[in-house]
Amino acid sequence: MPQQPDPRPTDLVVFGGTGDLSMRKLLPSLYLLDRDGHLVGDTRVIAVSRDGLTDADLRDKASSAVRGHSAVQVVEPEVLRRFRGRLSHVTVDVGGDPSGWEDLAAALTPGRDRVFYLAVPPMISGAICRGLRDAGLVTPDSRVVMEKPLGRDLASAQAVNDEVGAVFDEAHTYRIDHYLGKETVQNLLVLRFANVFLEPLWSSRWIDHVQITAAETVGVGGRRGYYDSSGAMRDMVQNHLLQLLCLTAMEPPASYDRDAVRDEKLKVLQSLRPISGSAVAEHTVRGQYTRGTVHGDEALGYLDEAGGPPTSGTETFVALRAEVANWRWAGVPFYLRTGKRMSHARSEIVIRFRDVPHTIFPGAATAPGAGSLVIRLQPDEGIHLTMLTKTPGAGALRLRPVPLELSFADTFATRSPEAYERLLMDVLAGDSTLFMRRDEVEAAWRWVDPIIEAWNGLGTAPETYPAGSSGPAGAQRLISRTGRMWHEEEQT
Repeated sequence: MPQQPDPRPTDLVVFGGTGDLSMRKLLPSLYLLDRDGHLVGDTRVIAVSRDGLTDADLRDKASSAVRGHSAVQVVEPEVLRRFRGRLSHVTVDVGGDPSGWEDLAAALTPGRDRVFYLAVPPMISGAICRGLRDAGLVTPDSRVVMEKPLGRDLASAQAVNDEVGAVFDEAHTYRIDHYLGKETVQNLLVLRFANVFLEPLWSSRWIDHVQITAAETVGVGGRRGYYDSSGAMRDMVQNHLLQLLCLTAMEPPASYDRDAVRDEKLKVLQSLRPISGSAVAEHTVRGQYTRGTVHGDEALGYLDEAGGPPTSGTETFVALRAEVANWRWAGVPFYLRTGKRMSHARSEIVIRFRDVPHTIFPGAATAPGAGSLVIRLQPDEGIHLTMLTKTPGAGALRLRPVPLELSFADTFATRSPEAYERLLMDVLAGDSTLFMRRDEVEAAWRWVDPIIEAWNGLGTAPETYPAGSSGPAGAQRLISRTGRMWHEEEQT
């Protein structure tokens, strides 16, 4: 694995710098990077918004954000003082009063690396980039960071990419998917390509199927207005789950290089068998949560959440069966599943190996849960390999599945960095390996668009499921149709 470039003192300019993402994720992560010595020299963070804040106002908001959302329990006063000193605020009304761009120009340090982080809706990304260019603020080494969602479909994603690409070339464009910053996701590459015993088993010959799940117990809350224009397919499947599928199914790259890795991920997306027309009803399930109980607390249904109309066909749950049509994976189903207001919050990849060709032990072939490799992203990051073993004791031979567990917290006795910590550090260092390339984003939309179009053509409402459940009944039918079951069902 190549050594990451050394970060240099940088002006990090965050558009939307006083918004929800900045306060919940970006500023607390930057504080932790400062604490751990990754904000080198006099690196500065310039928050840009229309709020008209003073620097002191911003620093007070940032202090509250760090105390309320930091991944560590103890905020160190000296580190916080140093971090506050890096912060400043500039008021810019994009498309309005041009004097804001002049104020931003005055705030930037000549000759220094510049990172422009667009923590804003994607429809104004182009206008911001044009404003930066017209104000002469884009230097040859400047980088731009874009948050999802990158469009609502292929056409809108291409439009956003074209607008931003007219100012920043692809090598300097960083499209964030925070799932790719999770410690376990990066360990998936190490697990596969640094351990010789696994790679011979990583194919249709030995793997029966793969499950990728991202389940949340929370609802949409105050995001109902946004979610009605998005839904689980655009919000989670098109980016997070397909990226996890790519890392699971990709061929070994020639090196751990940003384009070598992303080339192999692109090949997976291009190999996905299309789901369209009548196949959509057979291979996909949509759901929408209703009132229920989550961990003992009453939860509203989706249609009861504030900010949206009394009726909506927006899906809060998606399950689908995908296939990667190449030699390695031919015939192996990939079951993708995501939902809100589920019974448990978890993100995991489950590799279910085939049963042995011939068993000499009674009951071994039907033992539930045997032969599974579980890569847990959250909570409790770790890797669990379930194997069949003999139960101790005399008499009849009894077998049962037992996990061999690697808990990151227990093994390394250290805190794993938050996803945004890792990705922000990579941005500051100029390493784009864990960021999506334009052709990846657009290939994902090419696969997703026909599914959404078919749903719209069906004219049927999503299947309902009570909050606090495991999702709609259709998800169970989707996987049981071929005699399989979801991983958590195997554990009960």
